[in-house]
Amino acid sequence: MNTPSNAMRDSFSEPRAAAAAVIPPSQHFYWSVRREFWENRSLYIAPLGVGALAVAGFLIGAIHLPAKMHAASALGPMQQHALIERPYIFAELSLMGCMIVVAAFYCLDSLHGERRDRSILFWKSLPVSDVTTVLAKACIPILILPLVTFVITLATQWIMLLLNSAVLLAAGLNPSPPWTQLMWIHRSVGLLYHLMVIHGLWYAPFYGWLLLVSAWARHAAFLWAVLPPLAIGAVEKIAFNSSHFGALLQQRFAGGPEGAALGAAGMSTDPLVHINPGQFLTSPGMWLGLIVTAAFLAAAMRLRRYRDPM
Repeated sequence: MNTPSNAMRDSFSEPRAAAAAVIPPSQHFYWSVRREFWENRSLYIAPLGVGALAVAGFLIGAIHLPAKMHAASALGPMQQHALIERPYIFAELSLMGCMIVVAAFYCLDSLHGERRDRSILFWKSLPVSDVTTVLAKACIPILILPLVTFVITLATQWIMLLLNSAVLLAAGLNPSPPWTQLMWIHRSVGLLYHLMVIHGLWYAPFYGWLLLVSAWARHAAFLWAVLPPLAIGAVEKIAFNSSHFGALLQQRFAGGPEGAALGAAGMSTDPLVHINPGQFLTSPGMWLGLIVTAAFLAAAMRLRRYRDPM
């Protein structure tokens, strides 16, 4: 007689045990970030493709590498350093440009796409809040994509460096100048700082705006992202004959004071030359940009909650 009652008691206790096993928010966030990589393979395929093209271009140009090294030996130290680091800087800039393009299109499609294909109905059926979802999407261009670009850039440059050494050894030349002159530890630290701080945190208002447009627009998200800033600049120019809004956007896109210092240093990423992290991270422009980003993301969360699928 007790066996059925015990079985019924156990069957009623199982849902309670399942309900007690609450998944922590950190796990929700982690799997939300992984979901973005599952659904958007361009986040790593596009940088890998650019890195492969940089290596292929370097390999084709390696035919003239011995002649270039002979010419570099007759130059001064600064000119020789600039000649040696040129292809590695080109690889860095190519991958940075690829990162900006990938981040922009990812932000524009991330919230717009799930309403367009109505997959938002499935994702909202899961116990993941709009706050977690939008923060996970914002984390991709601000934190994750700079790290992915950093790793791929380092791998690309090391492959180029090994190819450089192999070609010089085959030509009977000394392969050590690229290893000794380019200060790889300093360059790596400078590259990581540049990607995380400038292309991540400093560009955060741009990403927040694109996510907000992605959550709001029903069609032509790219046009809705571009036209309002252009309209504001045009109205300011017509009404006040000034361009303060355009100058603000240009200064933000150029990287602020660190971007100006980077350009003055000839695109060198040596942190000992021009980087002042404390001053930059505590600057009003940085924190005002993060406040604007938080406002954009809060609006995107609210829109995702109440916006109907298309």
